[in-house]
Amino acid sequence: MIVPFLDLQQINQNHETGFQEKLNGFLKSGHYILGANTRRFEQEFAAYCGSQFCIGVGNGLDALILILKAYLELGQLEKGDKVLLAANTYIATILAVKQAGLEPVFLEPDKHTFNLSPIEVEAQTDTHVKAVLVTHLYGQLADMAALREIVKKRGLLLISDAAQAHGAEDLNQVRAGSLADAAGFSFYPSKNLGALGDAGAVTTNDKQLANIIMKLRNYGTSSKYVNDLIGVNSRLDELQAAFLLEKLPHLDGDNELRRIVAKRYLSEINNDKIKLPYWDGTKNHVFHLFVVQVEERTNFCDYLEANGVGYLIHYPIPPHLQKAFSEYKELSLPITNYIHNTVVSLPMSPVMDDRQIDYVISILNAY
Repeated sequence: MIVPFLDLQQINQNHETGFQEKLNGFLKSGHYILGANTRRFEQEFAAYCGSQFCIGVGNGLDALILILKAYLELGQLEKGDKVLLAANTYIATILAVKQAGLEPVFLEPDKHTFNLSPIEVEAQTDTHVKAVLVTHLYGQLADMAALREIVKKRGLLLISDAAQAHGAEDLNQVRAGSLADAAGFSFYPSKNLGALGDAGAVTTNDKQLANIIMKLRNYGTSSKYVNDLIGVNSRLDELQAAFLLEKLPHLDGDNELRRIVAKRYLSEINNDKIKLPYWDGTKNHVFHLFVVQVEERTNFCDYLEANGVGYLIHYPIPPHLQKAFSEYKELSLPITNYIHNTVVSLPMSPVMDDRQIDYVISILNAY
């Protein structure tokens, strides 16, 4: 048997009729940039996240960059200010900070959740730190209650990289997108809510921030040919917005199907050589990825490949050891390094059937 890591074709095949209807409507509209689909998706995704505002942008990286640049425009950040973040995040998180003219501060993650550790944040005393950028890694919410308490006490901004956490919610049923001052989302095709190309969004309850981001994404304009700010071209594509509108009503159901797969993995994989991820069983995890740890990763991956089980590594090289960030290569981050050297992502999607799940479990137990 072959079990793909992720079968995007099958996921999207379930929506083909709806996609075709959306495409036909798009073609007949004659309005292809910032039209009715984008406005409607912004309204519906804001309502879904429980936030007042949603601004559709070109991709998840732009979402984070525009949040930071908007805070610079508002004077709540200044060039050179420091931003705390988990050292094991995807490189886009750090790229956003650098491209906004700010300075990342790499912190070791929590050993169990791999998310930003409130203890590490609390220990930071540098007065140049002005914001915390927290990634909900692999689809699991960070400890936002603790982080909100810290930033409130210190007067810091709290920004979420929610690119992997669409629909994740805390014990108070507050979803990712409403747990921080602002949140950036990616709708890259492989995400839990995935477009058929690049797409992203920002959610916030801050009207002033939302207005600035709306200008920045569209050349800095307040009205046609009137430029208030030095902006960029990063608008949610009208056709991608239409496709996202088709998929959004199915997101909660798809997330629950992912949790069903995760529950089976967690209860039925029994192998001392494989460390399973931490999960408290609540809806705070949407399992964008199911990530295990193994000491002999190369051998393990060869074994999976030989037995037809798809996998990926998220991520093989930590950001501070990437050539692009060579100025940080001397940082001592043993927890981060260990995570990046041992993680392997197993097949996880809402379209996996019982035969595939059974097979993955049997192969891992036989390793």
